[in-house]
Amino acid sequence: MGIAKRREFEDFRKTLVALAATERSKENDDFKGLTSSHIADLDLQLDKLVCVTSGVSFLGLALVNRLLLRGYSVRILVDNQEDVEKLREMQVSGEMMMACNNKISVVIAKQTEIQGLMEAFDGCRGVFHTSAFVDPSGISGYSKSMAEIEVKASENVMKACARTSSVRNCVLTSSLLACIWRDSSQHDLPLLVNHDSWSNEALCMEKKLWFALGKLKAEKVAWKIAEEMSLKLTTICPGLITGPQFSHRNPTATIAYLKGAQEMYAKGLLATVDVIRLAEAHVAVFEAMNKTAFGRYICFDRIIARDEEAEKLASEIGIPPNRICGNSLEFIPTHFELSNKKLINLMSRTIRNWHGQS
Repeated sequence: MGIAKRREFEDFRKTLVALAATERSKENDDFKGLTSSHIADLDLQLDKLVCVTSGVSFLGLALVNRLLLRGYSVRILVDNQEDVEKLREMQVSGEMMMACNNKISVVIAKQTEIQGLMEAFDGCRGVFHTSAFVDPSGISGYSKSMAEIEVKASENVMKACARTSSVRNCVLTSSLLACIWRDSSQHDLPLLVNHDSWSNEALCMEKKLWFALGKLKAEKVAWKIAEEMSLKLTTICPGLITGPQFSHRNPTATIAYLKGAQEMYAKGLLATVDVIRLAEAHVAVFEAMNKTAFGRYICFDRIIARDEEAEKLASEIGIPPNRICGNSLEFIPTHFELSNKKLINLMSRTIRNWHGQS
């Protein structure tokens, strides 16, 4: 695992130019023996290079491992040297695939600086913006100011992707919370919540649902920039991300996601997704972007629908069960239906293709 520089793939490009020149000039002995197949091989290596932001996060790490299994070279973007050391520790502990060490590189770049992001993305064909942010104090969950930081980071990443010529596709991790917090006082509100559903910004502000607000605004600004700058974008909106020791390894997002949990539970909208399943969904959507994948995808594999399920989830997180299922509610619950059929259909096709390649 090395620290990537902007010129990391300049040698590749220079070689490609040189190889192309052989087709025009067969007199140069320095290029003898090189054919168009070499160009194709090098171009394939470039096609398999992607960047994952916040690669040291719970989802980021799972995504990196999934990409490595699929044969990609992965450039991991982190904020500081401390995160680089964390990645090294993860390699030693076995959390990151050691066998693919030569396919991993790390670059330090601030998501507040577009130029630094462009340098980090240079040479990559795709970018996965996992938008994982950690509370600096480690206790407050997710504040209003963190929501503002997340929105600005999303804006910068999208602009950097659009301005980096090598980047063809971008996958943004949003949240199911960007879909479900709608104004239920509207009489014509659809009971089905799917990829066409958007949360209400004013409602999120009123209820101080900062995590939902951050994800909602970050996704909206991403779509705005993608449209304005012709960036090929898809977004994935996952439920609460679970998996081994998820509340310990992903505490900020877990605590923040569950603000408003009683209302989500009562309305049938409290859903979870295993981190491995979510990582697979990211790769599946990315690989289908040049064919059928487009727009938004809701991702979950379980809906918390019974008190015993809520109690089990609360136990895994280490919070009182009534934080989820509650004793009483101050609103009249309306039961909604969650749908992730769009993603299920894509995943089933993609997994069949994966098996066909093995």
